[in-house]
Amino acid sequence: MRIVLLGPPGAGKGTQARRLVEEYDIPHLSTGDMLRAAVDADTGIGREVKDIMVSGGLVPDQLVIAAVIERISQADAERGFVLDGFPRTMAQAVRFDDLLDTEGLVIDHVVELQADETVLLDRIEARAREAREQGGAVRADDNHKTLKLRIDAYNEQTAPLVDYYRSRNILRTVDGLQPVEAVALDVVRAIGQDRSVT
Repeated sequence: MRIVLLGPPGAGKGTQARRLVEEYDIPHLSTGDMLRAAVDADTGIGREVKDIMVSGGLVPDQLVIAAVIERISQADAERGFVLDGFPRTMAQAVRFDDLLDTEGLVIDHVVELQADETVLLDRIEARAREAREQGGAVRADDNHKTLKLRIDAYNEQTAPLVDYYRSRNILRTVDGLQPVEAVALDVVRAIGQDRSVT
């Protein structure tokens, strides 16, 4: 079960990814985590990306994809995985599919969590306000300006993947603005597994 989660920032991809990991006992793969792990393990890819990451630069697509391919070749990903935050661009998606094909693998399911931009902005502002009122830490990216930039980047770079995966008949769309439990049930239904998420 190889799953890609798509959706704008704040749509709940991380939350749903964690639930799928628990339900199906497959790893949640984050490109940031993968690249940091490669650096820590001093792999060939890790050595290539270390200086780029330290300087805050963007890691080139070929290195990101190589890190993903290296990670999914590990034993815990044999039964599948959940990708959240990758692929981000059409170029990444096409190249990743080509590399999977050479391994005899395919993406089984792509679930798009749809969410209205205005609601997402309101949700993030409410989360930041609640954290301030309770004296908790406010995430650095929990502000209107930063989230708007991230949503704009998603719309420009990642949203075109919706049509790409729809054309391959593996895209399913779920209303990401429902309560978490309802979203979780719809995600499971979308990937065609008749089991309840607990």
